[in-house]
Amino acid sequence: MILGLSIPDFTTLHIAISLGGIAAGLVWFVALLRGRWLPAWNAVFLVLTIATSATGFLFPVATLTPAQIVGYISLADLALALVALIGFARRGRWAIVYAATAIFALYLNVFVLVVQSFLKIPALNALAPNGNEPPFAAAQGVVLLAFLYFGYRAARRSSAPAA
Repeated sequence: MILGLSIPDFTTLHIAISLGGIAAGLVWFVALLRGRWLPAWNAVFLVLTIATSATGFLFPVATLTPAQIVGYISLADLALALVALIGFARRGRWAIVYAATAIFALYLNVFVLVVQSFLKIPALNALAPNGNEPPFAAAQGVVLLAFLYFGYRAARRSSAPAA
């Protein structure tokens, strides 16, 4: 039991939080690309993304896992994002710092989504059963390149006055 839930129920909750964070993050990200600031979507994205990383540490495991390492990186990144957002109100260069760290947090969630998709969806798992085959690498490569390209554009636009 985790937080009073069976492990399958807690897993479902963790997945729902993760998918909600990704969805809210993508809405916020697209708006940022268009030079718009959506504070409510941004808040939902941040809360759910922090919750995703935090709940990931509640699963019973005996050793440090790659998922936990991603969680630690995400939480450290989100701490800097919160400093830029709350501590410095995205003023000056902090607007770019916030955009870059928030986009990186979203990328990490999408990275994990791709990993989990290849593990859990039979058609994808058949293409890359070990997670090191070319289809898996290609999918992760496309995600990384898309986030680098669009993330750079969004971060540059974030330094403009908010609409």
